[in-house]
Amino acid sequence: MAAEVRTVAHDVNPGALVGGQAAEALDTRLTSERDLRVILPTILVVILLVLMLLLRSVLAPVLIILANVLSFAATMGLSAIVFNHVFDFPGTDAAVPLLAFVFLVALGVDYSIFLMSRAREESLLHGSREGIRRALAVTGGVITSAGIVLAATFAALGVIPLIFLAQLAFIVAAGVLIDTFVVRSLLIPGLIGDIGRRAWWPSRKIRD
Repeated sequence: MAAEVRTVAHDVNPGALVGGQAAEALDTRLTSERDLRVILPTILVVILLVLMLLLRSVLAPVLIILANVLSFAATMGLSAIVFNHVFDFPGTDAAVPLLAFVFLVALGVDYSIFLMSRAREESLLHGSREGIRRALAVTGGVITSAGIVLAATFAALGVIPLIFLAQLAFIVAAGVLIDTFVVRSLLIPGLIGDIGRRAWWPSRKIRD
């Protein structure tokens, strides 16, 4: 009888005996980390290809993607400081970074399309540096207003007494403001202005 019990116990998969909240939290974290490794690069590659077709350029879309990734990294760093030292949250929900990335990249690319599509039209007529200046003057007010309204809308979710929604609300609201006032207003126009017509390569119709 004892030998039979030992045989049955030996045949049971040890992983099947693990359960409880700790195991569920571990599974959730591992799944979220895998999603980040798979979904993030996929989203960026698809957006890059779409931007290349839309702007008929190679370098400008790459700059937009890099600016969005930098904006997301800055937002997550700021959020970590606020969550740990201001709100004193016990931790971050494993699904928050992926959801925040999807929201911020989608919104940031929308603003980039507004700016850069107009910049290409103006650059064909007035040159690259003057074109980006004119595009910023025309679209800057619209993008800024949209960013403020959107940030305020997401920030309103923070009043709901759920840490998950409070974290997502802060990250998206802060990220939209960083994207609106820093990336879209300063970083991308400055890069395009410094690089000049090379930003629109392989097009040869645009001058500096």
